Amino acid sequence: MDFNQADIIPLMAADNTSHLKRAKRADAIANRELILATAQRLFAERGIAHVCMAAIAECAGVGKGTLYRGFANKSELCLALLDEDMRLFQNQTLQMLRERHAQPALSRLDAFLNSLVYFVERQALLLREVQLHGALQGEATPGPDSPHRWLPWLRTTVGLLLKQAEQNGEADNLDVPYLVDAILAPLSADLFLYQRETCGFDLERISQGLRQLVLDGCRKRGS
Repeated sequence: MDFNQADIIPLMAADNTSHLKRAKRADAIANRELILATAQRLFAERGIAHVCMAAIAECAGVGKGTLYRGFANKSELCLALLDEDMRLFQNQTLQMLRERHAQPALSRLDAFLNSLVYFVERQALLLREVQLHGALQGEATPGPDSPHRWLPWLRTTVGLLLKQAEQNGEADNLDVPYLVDAILAPLSADLFLYQRETCGFDLERISQGLRQLVLDGCRKRGS
């Protein structure tokens, strides 16, 4: 079983009518880009926790009504800042899985988790703000109106690789639904930042530790 486009849940629904849908009017597009650029600059200068929506509106030179028509809260704004990098990571993952389709499924899972660690490192602060307000929470099988599909996509990718490992004889008797969330839990932004900032773990240690735990736990005994 190989990965193809049908195996990858798009990050955005095709008919999505939420705040993330591109505005049709030129002034709305310009305002959105201005707000995002302003927020990104303020976050870099002051830290995300120290920037409020009112400050973003003031520095962008737009009314609060304009800001809140585009973004209901700071979490939604952070999600918009993440969207492009999330899409890029998704496309790179699909390409990697296709290029390595002949490799064992657990080897592909290993490569995916290593890449995911570095993605979380790059975007951990925005992810923490988004996760704080539940903006990434989605159904296991999201419907067409789901606002965002990052977590369902991660779960789908890990789940498919675990199922392939079972089918290929690399693993057996896996509780895939449980393992999917257990594997992804250490990469929640809060825990990741705790390990990086409080424990002082470097990226290689986090990546190797997670992958060793997953591969040793899933690999068929005696293989």
